[in-house]
Amino acid sequence: MNILNNISLKSYNTFGINAIAKHFVSVQTISELKNVIQLKSYPNKLILGGGSNMLLTQDFDGLVIHVNLKGIFIISEDENSVIVKANAGENWHAFVMYCINNNYAGIENLSLIPGNVGTAPIQNIGAYGVEIKDTFQSCEALSLATNTLQSFTKLDCNFGYRQSVFKQKAKNKFIITSVNFKLSKKHHNLKVNYGAITAQLDVMKVTNPTIKDVSKAIISIRESKLPNPKDLGNSGSFFKNPIITKTHFNLLLNNFKDIPSYPISNEEVKIPAGWLIEKAGFKGKRLGNYGVHTNQALVLVNYGNAKGTDILNLSKLIQKTVKRLFGILIETEVNIV
Repeated sequence: MNILNNISLKSYNTFGINAIAKHFVSVQTISELKNVIQLKSYPNKLILGGGSNMLLTQDFDGLVIHVNLKGIFIISEDENSVIVKANAGENWHAFVMYCINNNYAGIENLSLIPGNVGTAPIQNIGAYGVEIKDTFQSCEALSLATNTLQSFTKLDCNFGYRQSVFKQKAKNKFIITSVNFKLSKKHHNLKVNYGAITAQLDVMKVTNPTIKDVSKAIISIRESKLPNPKDLGNSGSFFKNPIITKTHFNLLLNNFKDIPSYPISNEEVKIPAGWLIEKAGFKGKRLGNYGVHTNQALVLVNYGNAKGTDILNLSKLIQKTVKRLFGILIETEVNIV
């Protein structure tokens, strides 16, 4: 374990923001992680995973702990299902590909989502009709108060839309070290009726899709809409899709006949934030080194050497404009640091 000084975090966050960590350490074992957490000489600590769901707005005057725990293991299996454990530092998409290559189904719709396994439950990441909670079995997390490992069941995690206990009462109190998923080995329940999956499978001339086909379709869709962080700095969807009352939605219909919605309950509907942002005139808007992506209004991008504060200020302007036009506050999905 080697603590480094004055390290650029540009390659450790998908926005490509060049913030500087005064101190930096990458931990590869639970023992190393426990030892670092106990260091009283570094009272100010920041936990860093895949860096895919954060916007760095300033240098960090403390110790950045990069959780780089690797390993994928089969915990148990029977004829129909398998429980797979992935350590927190595993790349999420690589883990999805591992499961697909072994014919383990349930997370194929989450292909190509950036980030690491350890941060996936925090956000309850989701896409194309599937969320982490659908296959989540349990996770282990290190308590910062006791420096001991604690197990969390699905019920313990209190999953919601882009929410979990780790963003609520357990926020900044635990570091997820591994996650267990229960996946099917046969009789897969494929979810292909969300968004453009069926249409993409038709383009691929696939009539009886496998989980690999579904993954390929979703990868094609995502690549057509979302920029690769390696080519253009971004953090995927910057905003959550807001949930509003049906009364509010019916009022909006008077002025916006084409407003899309998805039912949540008898009283609530979900509105695509990307539609709101596009209607507000921000899709494709560029302000020097940063802006809103041309193909997906939910994605804010760093065209090169942008500051985190630039992107943050743009996000606030978008929020203010959407609130003024529609009476809807769109919340950020990305963590602001």
